[in-house]
Amino acid sequence: MKIGMIDCDSKNQKHPFPNLPLMKLSAWHKAHGDSVEWYDPFLAMSYGEFDKVYVSKVFSFSPNYDRPIYAKEIQYGGSGFAIHMENGREVYDKSKDPSLPDEIEHQFPDYSLYGITDTAYGFITRGCPRGCSFCHVKNMQGLKSHRVARLSEFWNGQKNIVLLDPNITACPEWREVFQELIDSKAWVDFSQGLDIRMMTEEKAEMLKQIKVKSVHFAWDRYEDKDIVLPKLQKFKDISQWDRRKIIVYCLVGDRERRITPTDMERIMTLRRVGAYPYVMIYDKESLPRGHELKKLQRWVNNRMLWESNETFEQYLL
Repeated sequence: MKIGMIDCDSKNQKHPFPNLPLMKLSAWHKAHGDSVEWYDPFLAMSYGEFDKVYVSKVFSFSPNYDRPIYAKEIQYGGSGFAIHMENGREVYDKSKDPSLPDEIEHQFPDYSLYGITDTAYGFITRGCPRGCSFCHVKNMQGLKSHRVARLSEFWNGQKNIVLLDPNITACPEWREVFQELIDSKAWVDFSQGLDIRMMTEEKAEMLKQIKVKSVHFAWDRYEDKDIVLPKLQKFKDISQWDRRKIIVYCLVGDRERRITPTDMERIMTLRRVGAYPYVMIYDKESLPRGHELKKLQRWVNNRMLWESNETFEQYLL
């Protein structure tokens, strides 16, 4: 069979990762003797239609593929197709994001599809018990963090490992997972962050044995102050890492898309305790250029601006 792949996010400059399902599908088809290539309508017109084309999209704000697709069968998938706005809120439609068959889900990815040689991407765990209102993980993966794979399912010695797990510290088998990462001796990027509220002394001791350039926590709800700050301080004491290695995501903006007093208090508190805040804006794509939330994000997330301006007001001058 002649198989075509379309990654709708590939032209989005903010898209940091290759499409994992497409890499697994590519590997599975190649193992079954099929040819796989990126879909090109001009090639299809010249050399005949494809037997099947997969169209995948991770982010809802990425544009759909707008060229003709010449194929006997077209299959769409990905959260980008499943998330839509309804009554002013994002809704996830599972029927538009079909799961991969089990044999393909556990297929070693075809990194050659993207020309990747030194980095491995994948999930060891899925699910998160938090159920945050702004997050779709609860609908996509469930409210329980559970192990779904061994590291060897997507890593075979690459220098870097990028984990896509939503809440690896909440997994009951976290010890075995952390030990696999320690033994890999690879640089590990917990790309979705770690849950500081689930941190313990034992987890911190094992985490500092994993090769990381930095770790990302999150403080999205001001009400979690009495949990987040003591846990963060305890982690700093155990790891002995300075603020260059400890970054804390902060979701900002109220329903009216304004900066709130608690947004600023979280940001400035993190400055005082010696951690780098990193501002995240919910539905940033809908904000106009020059919006105050975007200015806040630029000040906080640009290290040079953050270090040279002690307050937001000073930055705005």
